[in-house]
Parts: sequence; C-alpha cells; structure tokens
Amino acid sequence: MNATSFAAQPAAPLSAAIIADLQAAVGAANLITDPAECWTYGGDNSRLHALPQAVVFATNTEQIAALVKTCRRHRLPLIARGRGTGTTGAVVPDQGGVILSLERMNQILEVDAANRLLVAQPGATNQEIQQAAAAAGFFWPPDPTSNAYCSLGGNLAYNSAGPRAVKYGTPRENTLGLTAVTGTGEIMRTGVYTTKGVVGLDLTRLLIGSEGLLGIITEAVLKLTPLPPAKRLLAAVYEDVSSAAEAVSAIMAQPVVPCALEFIDAQCIEMIRDYAQADLPRHAGAMLMIEVDGEAEQLTQAADRVAEAARVAGCMDIRIAQTEAETADLWAMRKALSPALRQVAPKKINEDVAVPVSHLPKLIQGLEALSQTHGIRIVSFGHAGNGNIHVNLLLDPEDAQQMQAAEPCLAAVFALVMQLRGTLSGEHGVGLAKRDYVHLELSPESLRLMHDIKRCFDPDNILNPGKALPPI
Repeated sequence: MNATSFAAQPAAPLSAAIIADLQAAVGAANLITDPAECWTYGGDNSRLHALPQAVVFATNTEQIAALVKTCRRHRLPLIARGRGTGTTGAVVPDQGGVILSLERMNQILEVDAANRLLVAQPGATNQEIQQAAAAAGFFWPPDPTSNAYCSLGGNLAYNSAGPRAVKYGTPRENTLGLTAVTGTGEIMRTGVYTTKGVVGLDLTRLLIGSEGLLGIITEAVLKLTPLPPAKRLLAAVYEDVSSAAEAVSAIMAQPVVPCALEFIDAQCIEMIRDYAQADLPRHAGAMLMIEVDGEAEQLTQAADRVAEAARVAGCMDIRIAQTEAETADLWAMRKALSPALRQVAPKKINEDVAVPVSHLPKLIQGLEALSQTHGIRIVSFGHAGNGNIHVNLLLDPEDAQQMQAAEPCLAAVFALVMQLRGTLSGEHGVGLAKRDYVHLELSPESLRLMHDIKRCFDPDNILNPGKALPPI
C-alpha cells in the first residue's frame, strides 16, 4: 500500500459523553478534538494520512492506563505515536480513533553508570539518550539516521537499529526491561536490571518490534555500552555493485567486525554529489563506508585487515578518513541520501528489505533486472553488514505507465527477497505499507499464533488495529 492507493474513511466526531470520559482520564489540558489541530497527528513519513477523532498527550503511565480503559469501554482505536518518522503508516489512524502522542513523556529518568544502564520514557529522542549516556562514558547502540528527531518509543516499536547494529545489535539486544500498558489497561513490568535473566517468558523482546499492537511502552531500561576510545572510517569505491556486494561478504567473513558497514549504489553517489557537493569519484558503480572502532593503538591494524578484505576484484580505491572533519563529512553525505531522494522523487516507495549477507550480490543484480523490466528507476543503499538494504522505487507521478507498474514491481522485489531467504523489513516495520505482503514471509500457522497473542494482550483489538498483521 502506498500514498497513491490509500483511502481512509472519515470517522464521525466523538460524542460529548466520550469527550468527557477522555478528559476525565487524562485531563482537559491533554486532549484536543479540533480537526484542524488533530490533522498534524494523522500521518507519518510514509505520506499516508487519516484524521484522528482526538489526540491525547499523556504525561505518565497511570494516565495511559486510564486512557486505555476509557478507549476499551467505548471500543475506540488507540494508536500510540512518537515523532512520526516511521515510513510504513503504522501510526496512521485509518480506522479513526485516538492518537496517543508520547512526546511529553520525554524524561531521562536514570543513568546508572555502575550497572551500565539508562532508564528513559518513550518520548525522549535517540539523540537525547545518546547525549545522556555519553556524559557518563557510554552509548546506546541503536542509532537510526533520524536519531536527532526519532523517539525511543518509535525505536522500540519498530526495533529500529541503524548502522551500528552490524556489531552491537538492535534494540532487542540492547534493552533490559520495559514498563507497558496492555489493551486491558493493566500496567506490566517486563525484563530485568541485570544482563542475565531467564525467569519466565521473554516479554521484553516480544513487545519490541510489535508496532504498538500488544501494549504501549511507557518506560524502558536500556543496556549501555562503553564509548570506544577511537574510530576509523574507510571509504571503498567499486566499479560495479556486484563487486561491492562481494566485498561486503569478504569483510564480514574476517575476524574484525566493523561497527558500521554501509552500501551506496552508483545512482546514490551521483545524487550525493549533486545534493551535498561531495567530492566523490565519477563513473563509480558503488561505494562502501566501513567504520571500525576500538583502542587507538589497535585501529591501524584493524583498518588494514578490513581494507585487505575489501580489495576484491573491481575495487577502484580505498580511502581512510584522516581527520574528524573528514569523517563527519562522509557521514553527512550518507545522511543526505534520504532528503536527496525525496527531493528527486517525492512519490518514491522506500522499502528496507534484508537478506543473508552472502546473498547481497544476487539481491543487487535482481534489483537491477527488475528496474529494467518494469521501467522504474531503483536506487539502493543501506546497512550492508546486516544485509539490510533500503530499496527506493523512484516514481514519476506524471508517468501513468510507471505508476501502473509500481505495485507489480514492488511485489517482484518482495518475491526476490523471499527467494533469497530474506525478510520484508529489517527495521522499518510493517504498518499498513507491507501488511498485505506479510503472507509471503509468515505461514498461516504463525499468523494464527500471532493473532492469538494479540488477543491475550488486547482482547478488544483497540491497540493499533489493522496494522502489521493481515487478517486471517
């Protein structure tokens, strides 16, 4: 589903009795019902949009529990929302209902350096968490490209990780415990404050990545990692994307694990050059950005090992950033990709598929073939160390043939990913955008179990209904 095929039915205004109950639950100052004010909270970065019937701004867990009970009593859909940086429509109120904005629950509650943990509310931004952790000598490994704006709650809801996941893992590996409110309004605590714990089932990892279907996360205990003393960034340029993909496999097969390994195809290189006036070679087929971290005295040897592995056939050049400014410029170029692509193709379809690293060459070759077959320009970049590639279909709304080919092309992309033992989403989630393709990856038995779990947490199906899981 994309913005051109999405149409939500407008919901009727809430009755005075329901509004009074919502005000009783959260306070009149934390509720808005004016459509003009609610409009802002009806969409995300997917460009899908629907008008919510009300927007609530919670400030504590108890308020959210009361809100859930109120919505359950009136059978109102309730959709928790962070900063709206998601790309799948997971926070779009397509069935009407109440948007719960968590932006005011933005406190860093505790930094416990002795036990390497940080406790925060879901509205805190990823950047604020990194700054609080850094002040104590640590960092939280998940770092999506939108880290300056995206919220912790969103990171957890999608299991969004970013470049460092190749070495340090995703939110699931870096979260110790949660406080959450279920669809019945019960407040639950999951997980531990220790790095080991096997009592009961792992509800923490179940909630992370569930896109708000099972519960509303109101507090998280995050596992911190000591800041590395030093980093070294390499930029490797290749004649073609296949050579770069082969290099990724070679890099990941040697002992030095990079803390970031980013892939950028030829079209992205050209866009970065035009958009950010970057000094990049012309006629290059692809580029890898490879970062290693650790003790300063060991970095030269580590960088040399990675560079040796990266020198596969087709490698044109490997450059090591010599200064912090040069490193910052290279990362700024990588972060310029999304705005550059949006500027070139405002109606682009962006999907974040993932395949086993050894299958990256086949994925890239397959995408090039699909681009030719369907007449749609496909641009790819992403977190190559995890096989997580952001596939962008650059659509021209004025080209009727191209718009007609978009859905078949997207379906073919997903079919290719499944053939390569991949997954439909590495970190963006499913939401509305990929919901109708989930059956390609999940069996009917698995889907039935997931719907059963959903009913246990949310028996009346009020929490983000209709997202992520297709009906069975």
